[in-house]
Amino acid sequence: MKEIMNQILLIATLIAPITTALVQAVKQTGKISDNDLPLSALGIGIFLGFCASFLFTDVPIAYLVWAGGISGLAATGLFETFKHR
Repeated sequence: MKEIMNQILLIATLIAPITTALVQAVKQTGKISDNDLPLSALGIGIFLGFCASFLFTDVPIAYLVWAGGISGLAATGLFETFKHR
């Protein structure tokens, strides 16, 4: 179980900066309100996790989607942390 969580967190760490960049791109379009950005970050993260299944073929897709969701939530938290500094 520990190895599985390590894989999920490693992949989430790799996906989080990409998720942050894509959320900022979506935010710049102005089509999504600020209140909906965390939900869109979660969706973008899950989508990127799914797309990562083409790169990490030995990792089950459920782990990648889970890692994508974590990266979406982390991207929102990272942005909010640095925004207020």
